[in-house]
Amino acid sequence: MASIIKRKKNYSVVYSYIDENGQKRQKWETRSSYQDALKRKAEIESNKTTGNFLPPSDQTIKDFMLDFVSLYGEKRWGVSMYDSQTALIANYINPIIGDLKVQDITPRVVDKYIQTLQKTPPVFSKTHRPKSEYVSAQNIEKIIKLLRCAFKQAVRWEIVPKNPFDNVVLPRTEYKKRDIWTAEIIRKALDNCPESKLYIAMNLAFACSMRIGEILGLTWSNVHIEDQEIAADDAYIFIDKELVRASKRAIEMLGKRDIYHIFPPLFANTSTRVVLKKPKTNSSIRKVWLPKTVAYILRQWRESQNELKELLGDEYQDYDLVVAMPNGRPCEERIIAGEFQKLRESAGLPKVVFHSLRHSSTTYKLKLNHGDLKATQGDTGHAQVDMITQVYAHILDEDRKVNAQKFEDAFYASANPDLRTVRPPEPPKPKEPERPAATPSLDLAGLVAQLQKSPELVSTLAALLSAVPSEKSF
Repeated sequence: MASIIKRKKNYSVVYSYIDENGQKRQKWETRSSYQDALKRKAEIESNKTTGNFLPPSDQTIKDFMLDFVSLYGEKRWGVSMYDSQTALIANYINPIIGDLKVQDITPRVVDKYIQTLQKTPPVFSKTHRPKSEYVSAQNIEKIIKLLRCAFKQAVRWEIVPKNPFDNVVLPRTEYKKRDIWTAEIIRKALDNCPESKLYIAMNLAFACSMRIGEILGLTWSNVHIEDQEIAADDAYIFIDKELVRASKRAIEMLGKRDIYHIFPPLFANTSTRVVLKKPKTNSSIRKVWLPKTVAYILRQWRESQNELKELLGDEYQDYDLVVAMPNGRPCEERIIAGEFQKLRESAGLPKVVFHSLRHSSTTYKLKLNHGDLKATQGDTGHAQVDMITQVYAHILDEDRKVNAQKFEDAFYASANPDLRTVRPPEPPKPKEPERPAATPSLDLAGLVAQLQKSPELVSTLAALLSAVPSEKSF
């Protein structure tokens, strides 16, 4: 059981426990007031009674994250995820909270950590130059998501009783609508494109909704463009790999799991390697049918590539890649991005990135198929339909406007009689109260003149008056 010992300026809650090595140890926890010490004593005794007591741990966040990456990340992450997650740990977790104890992380500490991140300049690298002055809301969301996952394992490993990263209030993320090219602009870009591999890449991005890594990882063995396939409108490509650059450390730590091929480096002392790997999600593995024109473009490109192979002979390094360098080596994303920028500037086209062609493709297909989300999802490889509705909600809203116009034309405009000229019935007006009949005025002068002319009228009137009962008879 626990006890409270008064010290000079505070109180200590003292209790014993068995550590992870089976050794009996004693723990002193300091509290500023007797009430706090009493509350902590009751909490310890209650947890020991119910079996929910967790032994104290001095493990720091830095040491814990090493265990987390080793025991969790290496089993579940691919090489790209490994590199991105370990970069977040090295750049934004260990430098700020790495020396704190895992058991000292509370929701309040988490809130202060988020405030610190909002005032922290982003880390620059050789391949990435952040555009914001401080860590962006999107990156903060990624960091907290990683820590939430890590502390979920900490609860499972019985290091902490609950996850302090649950129910975190994150900075508001404002997703800017990505600028895209219309079909007309893409036609102009293709007409002005002088670079063959960029021309192929642009057609695949727009017609097949492919990501750049999928385009660069596409092999001819997965391209089906024979005569009978094109004639039957059955030409297609099968997407089952992507080309990425990964660190040697990630490859060494994870092994060759989900890696199909590691390309030999141009320089032996580089710390990264270009690899062909399995896509991040199973939904990205998909079959996409080709428009006939794109099928013919690919056939012509394959013929040109075969001629180049014959010309170069052994100098050509044949990896079966559709989009490759002139010597057959893999073409990386930065090369396509650079050529795309040159094309955009030389043709005077709106400023967008290459990835926007995939957004243009999705937008165009949603318009063509009148918002068929499932058909579009099959081409794009999104994991869930709602990912399309979130990004392309404005396109669906435009179609809903068209629905209203079609409803107007189909129902109201064709109505007989024309319902647009019909007005709803007006409410009945309230009736005015009936006025009592006006009492005719008595012409005394005329009556006297009549009586003077007719003695019979005088006799008759006298008889009538004598017949009327007096008030006293009631």
